Amino acid sequence: MGRFITTTYLEDLTDDEMMQRPCAGCNHIKWQLGHLIMSERGMMEFVSPGASPALPEGFAERYAKETASSDDAQQFDSKAALLAAFDAQRAATLAILEQQSADDLDKPGPEAFRAFAPTVASLFELQGSHYLMHAGQWAVVRRQLGRPPIF
Repeated sequence: MGRFITTTYLEDLTDDEMMQRPCAGCNHIKWQLGHLIMSERGMMEFVSPGASPALPEGFAERYAKETASSDDAQQFDSKAALLAAFDAQRAATLAILEQQSADDLDKPGPEAFRAFAPTVASLFELQGSHYLMHAGQWAVVRRQLGRPPIF
C-alpha cells in the first residue's frame, strides 16, 4: 500500500510542486522522499548489510536533517532521480524480505528503533507505514495545488 500511495500521490506533481510545504515548519515533499529512502536503506542495512543499492553520491548530505529547511530546489534531486532511488531501494527491501526465515523475522530490531520496531519483522512493516505517515502531508499539498482528492 505504501508504494501505491507514494506513486499515486506523486505521479502528477512537478519538480517545482514537490518543493511546496504543507504548512510552515513542515518539510517539502522532495526532502521527505529523500528522508524516506535513506531511512528504508538504513533499516535494511541492519537486516542485511550490503544488500541495499548505494545511494547516489551526496544523497545523504542532501537529505540530512540540516537541509530540511532549505527551499533551494537546486539542492535536491529531481523527482525522476528520487523515484528511481525509491524503486531501487524498495526492490532491494523486498529481496531482503524474501531471504528471511520466520526465526530471522522474530529477532530483535535495532536498539535505536526498538520502541516502535521491536523485531526485524516490524522493520519490514515500518517500510510501508512510514511512507503512509508522510503521505498525509502530500495529500495536503495536492489540495493546496488544486488537485482533486485521489480517494
